Amino acid sequence: MSRTGSVRRRLEQIGIGLTAVLAVAMIGLLTVDALRAYPVAGGIYDQARIAGRLLDSLLGTNVFSHPFMWRSIATGVLIGVVAPLVGTYLVHREMALIGETLAHTAFAGVAVGLLVNSVTGWDGSLMVVALIVGILGALGVQWLIERTDTYGDVPIAIMLTGSFAVGTLLISHGRTTGINIRDYLFGSISVVTPSGARLMAVISVLVVVVIVATYKQLLFITFDEQAARVARLNVTWYNTLLIVMTAVVVVGAMQILGVILVAAMLVVPVAAATQIANSFRETLSLSILFGQVSVIGGFAFSISQGLPTGGSIVVVAIACYLLAILASSRSTAAISTH
Repeated sequence: MSRTGSVRRRLEQIGIGLTAVLAVAMIGLLTVDALRAYPVAGGIYDQARIAGRLLDSLLGTNVFSHPFMWRSIATGVLIGVVAPLVGTYLVHREMALIGETLAHTAFAGVAVGLLVNSVTGWDGSLMVVALIVGILGALGVQWLIERTDTYGDVPIAIMLTGSFAVGTLLISHGRTTGINIRDYLFGSISVVTPSGARLMAVISVLVVVVIVATYKQLLFITFDEQAARVARLNVTWYNTLLIVMTAVVVVGAMQILGVILVAAMLVVPVAAATQIANSFRETLSLSILFGQVSVIGGFAFSISQGLPTGGSIVVVAIACYLLAILASSRSTAAISTH
């Protein structure tokens, strides 16, 4: 390995290490927030509030002293890890559209929750309903792909349009709920509830654990599905697992990015990484780093300019992609499977 390559590899490792520390800190922050009624956690929570006020005073902002902003930032940081992580497999399998499809399915789940709320007065978490419907939608997509003879993207397109159509009908029927559905379409910091932030933390831990445990199998299927079938690997099971993971990540990310923009975090950081990565493993690492740059940069731009968070994050992600193209020494991505 050349000296330049060695330095680059070391920088990537440092970046991933810092991202891991940040993600663990955010999970710890959400845990303290959830347990603040207990003495020890309550003491840490109060100290965190003081630290947030001091940080606001130092930076001249009005962000870090508010617990709802902690939850939003923590949720965004976790999205920046797990969305590119799952998206790397989707992009290399030419399944980028599946994220958009499952976002629309999750939107139908939100619509179901709103309808139940308007009819029965139920006051449960809309994110939990969206998660259940999103998982069912993922299983439905996989079932259609496995059992129809149409082109591979036809069942996906049908599910995408059909679930969004169902969602709009249900929302129209239950429009007296008084909830601003625009926030779910385009994303909003105000959508991130304490339960939604905690759900994102649980999703993140589960997705990372599953990816680590099934890395070799998913890699094999991603680059040579037919050989995996010959090797008697349960391809259908791993395909279903990947789609279900995509569904749960989409539901968590929908809080910040909204239905319309959520697929961008599955695709754009990965697209940027593939421009400069030399292996699949390096693509995973770089996509996570680009994801973090997009989230943190997007939050900073959004807060400083008073603009929507979701759009700001996606714009920063696209800027990273364009810079990666300029920095790339090749016109097409050619990576190894190592």
